[in-house]
Amino acid sequence: MENLMGLLRIHVTKGVNLAIRDVRSSDPYVIIRMGRQKLKTRVVKQNVNPEWDEDLTLSIADPHLPIQLSVYDRDTFSPDDKMGDAEFYITDYLQALRMRLEGLPSGTIITKVQPSRENCIAEESCIVWADGKVVQNMVLRLRNVERGELEIQLQWIDIPGSRGL
Repeated sequence: MENLMGLLRIHVTKGVNLAIRDVRSSDPYVIIRMGRQKLKTRVVKQNVNPEWDEDLTLSIADPHLPIQLSVYDRDTFSPDDKMGDAEFYITDYLQALRMRLEGLPSGTIITKVQPSRENCIAEESCIVWADGKVVQNMVLRLRNVERGELEIQLQWIDIPGSRGL
C-alpha cells in the first residue's frame, strides 16, 4: 500500500472502424496492461464499431510505465486474432492532477496533449476539469493493423493510506 500512488480508472468507451477479422465482422475485446496488471473488457459480438462503455481500474505504483491496450477478435475454434494495439503514458495527466485545481467551472480545459510519434494519440487530447474531477479524453490510433481507433477516458481515484501524487 505504501508504494501505491492511487488508482486510475480507464473508461473504455468504444472502438471505431476496427479491422474485420472474421468473414464480415469481428468480435472485439480490449486487454489493458500496465506492468504485471492485466484487465479485459467483455466481447462485443459481430461489431467493428463496438461500444463497451466499461470501467477498468489499474493500481498505479510506477507512473512512468506505459499503459498498453490491445484489441483482439474472439474466435471459438482457433486462437484469438490481434486487431491492433496502442500505448500511452499518464505523465501529462498526473501533472494536471498535481496542480490541485479546485473550484473551476466544469468543462475548463487544464491542458492539451498533442499527437506525436511518441504516442498513439490520434487527435488533440484535452485534460479537463469536469464535475469536480480531472479527466482526460483520448482517441488512440491502433498500431500494427490496417485501421481502427479506441476512445477512452482517464480518471484518478485517491486512496486513503497510499503515498498519493
